[in-house]
Amino acid sequence: MRSISKMWVCARLSAGALLKDCRGIAATEFAVIVPIMLVMLFGTVEFSSGVAVDRKVTLVARTLSDLTSQGMTATDCTLSNSFAAATSILYPYPATPSASTITELLIDPTTLQAKVQWSRSATINAVGTVVLGTGHTQNTVITTIPAALAVGGTYLIWSEVSYLYKPTVGYVMANTGITLSDVAYTRPRQSNSVPYTVACS
Repeated sequence: MRSISKMWVCARLSAGALLKDCRGIAATEFAVIVPIMLVMLFGTVEFSSGVAVDRKVTLVARTLSDLTSQGMTATDCTLSNSFAAATSILYPYPATPSASTITELLIDPTTLQAKVQWSRSATINAVGTVVLGTGHTQNTVITTIPAALAVGGTYLIWSEVSYLYKPTVGYVMANTGITLSDVAYTRPRQSNSVPYTVACS
């Protein structure tokens, strides 16, 4: 009986001593807080990079539209150069995976609908070369044009850019990436329109 009572007293004393012992609190707090702080740190870095890339996508769209609107004509050569120059804005971020489209629109004088006159798209391949493709189909009506730009009988140069931003630490944001996109509109500068010809001049 004495041994059991002694064991009970020892157990109570040990429990009291354990409650008063604070030696492991710092290590426990560290183990709980560090993962949260690391996620916050990497999340802030990735979010900041995403904002920077989104700003560059906007600049690419504006540059594409601006460069094309300054020409008298548009050819595959000039468009390839414009696409290459615009995508260099993305540096130091990779130019791929991105896709761009440049389109000339005519605002119909009677209906004020924006109709595609010509359109070319471009992607960047694995070695960094611009690959041209077909864009929107001719005479397709585009309904996303702002009403303020729908002036009958005028032309618009419309650029579209999309970019798949893949964060370095995928589990903080999205593993598959986030698609960033923007558009820009400009009026032709040198003439009423910028006609497209396939042949390089």
